[in-house]
Amino acid sequence: MTFKKTYFALFLILLLIEICIAYFLKTGFIRHTFGDFLVVILLYCFLRSFVNIKPIPTAFLVLFISFAIEFLQLTPFLEWMNLQDNYLAKTVLGSTFHISDLVAYTLGVISIVIVESRIKTN
Repeated sequence: MTFKKTYFALFLILLLIEICIAYFLKTGFIRHTFGDFLVVILLYCFLRSFVNIKPIPTAFLVLFISFAIEFLQLTPFLEWMNLQDNYLAKTVLGSTFHISDLVAYTLGVISIVIVESRIKTN
């Protein structure tokens, strides 16, 4: 396992952006769609900071995790975990399923693959 400072720095920057979005924006495209686009990139950067997996498998792992969390929103998962009144859990895990979130996650992962392939070719 090798710690990659660049990915971790990107993770921290994206985390700060996501916190600002969650704190300051309560509605709109940036909160509900762009935040979902960024969150897969954030998760990707976090994983790449610590885990030595190639970019494409990591990107698909992130997409799988994101889809799994989104589909959990179709169930009373937060209630099962007794977290239905926990603001942080509702913010991180979400509480309502939206197909548009799946699209945002997919576009985020596509962006990751494009950027990583361009970095690799340069």
